[in-house]
Amino acid sequence: MTIPKRYEITDEQWQQIESLFPPYCTGRPPKLSNRQAFNAILWILKSGAAWRDLPERYGSWKTVYSRFRVWADAGLFEKLFRQLIDDPDLENVSLDSTSIRVHQKATGAKKMPAASSKTKPSV
Repeated sequence: MTIPKRYEITDEQWQQIESLFPPYCTGRPPKLSNRQAFNAILWILKSGAAWRDLPERYGSWKTVYSRFRVWADAGLFEKLFRQLIDDPDLENVSLDSTSIRVHQKATGAKKMPAASSKTKPSV
């Protein structure tokens, strides 16, 4: 059993999804395995880095990006994650629903005219 690096898929997870990947369809054998390409895509998505910043251990960023586009267009990622998440842990789900209470005057309510401070005081 290999110990996955940060952001990489485990052996057990790979065994669950390996058969979902389409066969490689070019004339020459691929330099990058599907698992390496998938781990590279996970690294990009989890780290937030640009494609060109992909570490060399994952291969050429152009190759990884090319596979990402082909797989995304084929709907592969939805199939993969559905396969991996058989019992989702909804305890850690968060929705971005920030609400901020605003004073009523900030919501467009009619404003009462303020007394002008430039008026002359009565004598």
